Formats: sequence, C-alpha cells, structure tokens
Amino acid sequence: MRNKQVVVIGGSQDTENHDTAYRIGEHIARKGYTLITGGRGGIMESASRGAYESGGTVIGILPSAGLDDANRYCTVVIPTGIGYARNVINVLCADIIIAVGGKAGTLTELAYAWNYKKPIIACTFIKGWSSSIPEQGIDDREGGRVFRAGSIQEVFSLLDGFFRSE
Repeated sequence: MRNKQVVVIGGSQDTENHDTAYRIGEHIARKGYTLITGGRGGIMESASRGAYESGGTVIGILPSAGLDDANRYCTVVIPTGIGYARNVINVLCADIIIAVGGKAGTLTELAYAWNYKKPIIACTFIKGWSSSIPEQGIDDREGGRVFRAGSIQEVFSLLDGFFRSE
C-alpha cells in the first residue's frame, strides 16, 4: 500500500512563517504521510525540516538539474532541470496540497491543482496566495476543492479528516 502524499507549497524566500511550515511538516511525518515539496528554501525547507526531524520521508522535486541543489532535509531528491514547469509534477504527486502563503510560483501550483482537481488546504491565516485564493478563486470552471484553514489546528484537522474520508 502506498503512503499518502502531501505536497506543501509556499514561498522559497519566506522565513516569517517558518514555525507554521515546520509544524505542518512535523504533523505530516508523525501521521506517516510522505511530504513532497519543491525542495528549496523558505516554506519548503521549513516543512522539510519538520518532517525530517520527526523521522518522515521528505521528497524534493527541484526545478534545477543538480542533486545538491535541494535543502538538506530532503531524503529523496528529484532534479528535473525544467524550471518552474516542475510545478505541475509537484501537483500531480499530491493526494492533497497545503498552501502556506506564497507568491507567483505558488500561484502556478494552485492553478495546476485547480485544473487537475486536486484538493487544496489554504492557510488563510498566512499572507500570500493561500489567503487570497479561497476568496478570489482561480476561475469559474469546476476545479479542485479548496478548504479554508484559519489556524494550524484547522490544517491538521482538515488533513487528517481528508484521509479518513477516503
């Protein structure tokens, strides 16, 4: 049986929300889910660290071609060499996506998630696309489900509830 795969997306330069991303990664590992990120810094590194320090599997899918370009907490590194186009790979690997803030790269992942009908937990308590998308939406077509999380505890509850209901 394959592990449940949770993709955490957010800004590569975001250091303000380190604790939130760390706690999300920690929760993912403690529940036995696999964490997947873009493998770089900011939110990705903080979530990776939380999962790694809790004994979890951490997969980093990189935009670059170098194995050594990943943050040090990735236990599996997949270099793609395709730049931001790798965002579609990140999304397709997800059973569910957790958006923590984010800028343009996160927006592309949210749009891919919508188009591929992937469920999204949007951290509405963090500035950036994760708080804007639930209000603005992506477009008027049917897409993935967007769950609003107003706190870290709601993130955990939504995530665990999603896997219980499968």
